[in-house]
Amino acid sequence: MKDYYQVLGVSRSASDDEIKQAYRRLARKYHPDVNRGDPQAEARFKEINEAYQVLSDKEQRAKYDRFGSDFRRYEQAGYGGFDYGNATDVADLFETLFGARRTPGGGFNVSLDGQDVEQNVELTLEEAYHGTQRSLQFSNPNGTPRTITVKIPPGIDTGKRVRVPGEGAPGLNGGRRGDLYLVVTVKPHPRFERKGNDLYTTAPVSMYTLLLGGQIQLPLLSGKTLKLAIPPQTQNGRVFRIAEQGMPLMGSPRYGDLYVTVSAVLPTNLSPQARQLIEELQRLTGNPAEEK
Repeated sequence: MKDYYQVLGVSRSASDDEIKQAYRRLARKYHPDVNRGDPQAEARFKEINEAYQVLSDKEQRAKYDRFGSDFRRYEQAGYGGFDYGNATDVADLFETLFGARRTPGGGFNVSLDGQDVEQNVELTLEEAYHGTQRSLQFSNPNGTPRTITVKIPPGIDTGKRVRVPGEGAPGLNGGRRGDLYLVVTVKPHPRFERKGNDLYTTAPVSMYTLLLGGQIQLPLLSGKTLKLAIPPQTQNGRVFRIAEQGMPLMGSPRYGDLYVTVSAVLPTNLSPQARQLIEELQRLTGNPAEEK
């Protein structure tokens, strides 16, 4: 079932202005004139327009919120005060389309499935790496509290959803309960940047280690520490790729890679003797001072 709110990237409680702003931003991004020859962008543009046409109209949005993306079928069937057209047996129509059950008196009860419910959750990058869980509280129809615990798998990323079957809105007249979807946002990390399943970080390295070689201790997102060998005469800004030290791939034993950029740490408060030695090194290596 298509979720128009998810298409526009807004919550179900979004205001008209928020919906309009989201539509304009996405329409500019996926407009065919900007993405010539890109069929995927064209399909996305049509999807965005379809979602906006429904959610920008108060009456259609109310129907969509009640019946989901099948609301047009309900309209055609005449549900909720619409024109029944050429329907000759309304009860048969409701029974066919909506799973209605006839009553002994010749009437019918409409059975409708409950709506799916979305809940936003924020995770740290460590939680996304290891996997975690969230305890959520809801109210039962009788008003009593209900707590459910949802497991969130390792490797999950921003925008992904965790489906919890049967924990959404209740159905009507025996209809199945909707599903609960946790919509994940992974917060920025102070040391690591995530790109897909790969991680990127910067490691400070002393000038002496860059010149002479050595090892540095590199804290990993897993909580472990890795010894990274720095070859002699390593240039500032060099990037080291460390395989299988990135984010876990969801549902797989594999991991992405870690990319480490070395950043030179220069000595400060040089003594006259230290300055002399550095100038001698400069002379011996044939590296002239920059012109002032």
